[in-house]
Amino acid sequence: MPNRSNNQASPTANDEARAQAEAVAAGKGRATPSRREREAARKRPLVPADRKAARAAERERLRLERERQQAGMAAGDERYLPARDRGPQRRYARDYVDARWSVGEFLIPVVVLLLLSTFLPLSQSIATTVQSYALIAVWCFFALTVLDCIVMGFMLKRRLDEKFGSMERGIRWYSSMRTIQFRPIRMPKPQVKRGHYPE
Repeated sequence: MPNRSNNQASPTANDEARAQAEAVAAGKGRATPSRREREAARKRPLVPADRKAARAAERERLRLERERQQAGMAAGDERYLPARDRGPQRRYARDYVDARWSVGEFLIPVVVLLLLSTFLPLSQSIATTVQSYALIAVWCFFALTVLDCIVMGFMLKRRLDEKFGSMERGIRWYSSMRTIQFRPIRMPKPQVKRGHYPE
């Protein structure tokens, strides 16, 4: 008798297990792949059949990835920016700097021109005079740049305090370094036009 009852209970348990498995399979819409099938799908040859083609494909993939990162950085996309450029305050500082005319952005071109003027084929006395005036002009322009950065820093701090409640550490230096860069070579690229200050 006990054996008969066990035999009767066993088909019922098997039927329930089979029904559950069918329900799960029906829910997924496909059968669960076996371990052997999953391992076969993951297997890749360690050495590709055509190494030259594989290297060329890898170089092309890396080139496209670099281009995408460069374009994202130039556009100011946060995903591609280095840590020093990330954050809403730094974006605001970039837009503020790019919207204004700054003395500092002309510092490097002016210094280069003044240095080139010292190589003009002039007499000794005139060359000495030109060099003296060029040196004075460089120092004056440098002083104007520093003064402009200080004024810009105070104005930017006031705007950031109004918008964000406070100014993050390092924003003043960050915006000053951007100020002395020639506008076309700034990175990320300017996203605003002259005079269009961020709100």
